[in-house]
Amino acid sequence: MHIFTNPNYNFLRWRWHAVALSWVVIIAGLVAIYTKGLPKGIEFAGGTSVIMQFDQTPSVDAVRTALNRNFAGGGQDAIVQTYGDPSLRQVMVRVPQVGAEQGASLSSTAKAVEAALGKGNLGNFKVVGTEIVGPAVGQELTQKGISAFILSLLGILAYIAFRFEFSFAVGAVIATLHDVLVTFAFLAFFRYDISLNVIAAILTVTGYSTNDTIVIFDRVRENMRKIRRESLGEIINVSINQTLGRTVITAGTAFLSAIALFLFGGEVLHGFAFTMIVGIITGTYSSVFVAAAIVTFWRRKSASKLSAATASATPATPPARRSKSQRKARAS
Repeated sequence: MHIFTNPNYNFLRWRWHAVALSWVVIIAGLVAIYTKGLPKGIEFAGGTSVIMQFDQTPSVDAVRTALNRNFAGGGQDAIVQTYGDPSLRQVMVRVPQVGAEQGASLSSTAKAVEAALGKGNLGNFKVVGTEIVGPAVGQELTQKGISAFILSLLGILAYIAFRFEFSFAVGAVIATLHDVLVTFAFLAFFRYDISLNVIAAILTVTGYSTNDTIVIFDRVRENMRKIRRESLGEIINVSINQTLGRTVITAGTAFLSAIALFLFGGEVLHGFAFTMIVGIITGTYSSVFVAAAIVTFWRRKSASKLSAATASATPATPPARRSKSQRKARAS
């Protein structure tokens, strides 16, 4: 399937503009995280989450007022928000207290929330879901999530350095870090909680972006042997254009799947789908612009083992054969 016919776009012409745009987004995201904080899901922050379904559509303000008046644990710290499809009339209440970490009193906070709302004259309701995570578990999940990400980056660096060369590995790792930072920036902008689903989406995006980058780098390696007389920038441009159709098809199908999850997957999958949407866009963008820019910059500073291998494989040009008159002139 051919989407483009002999594309010849000059992608590298805009690489520094793209890098500048990335810095703007990343810095804005860091400012948002520093000033407003990054919302953490219950898996990492710890606490108790209770989802209730009402007979009549409830008022979020009324639920919050009932908690402030009747919840002994401190309703002021509770987060109250509608949950899921509005037709289901569900409200989620999340409080930082978890009660005991084990034993029969594990769900005491959830029962206290239910009792507080029962005293608030909010109509009939029933608890349809409860989630309880202690602070120790949340801290352990945070450490495991960070460890998984660091190990994945080290694995990417080692694999690409072994298969290609170190400059390519540096470009892929920086592009991956770029994708993660941009994704976190958009999560901070739109105030999505960092949950296990979101971490799973970020790791998935990391693999997706790396795969796209490797496809382009593999074509660059082939073209460095085929069109040796061209500059590195021209070779990378040709390689990106040659893989452009594959990139658009792969990114397009993944993007449409993420859109479907976001629209029809329900409240539970909103954070996962949103992270995938942002990650697919920024992953494709970084493979074309960021990774290529890093490679071109790095290769100006140091020699390439691929270039050295190519130079050694190039047969030496034999000296031009002298004519008969030139041989006589030399003999005389």
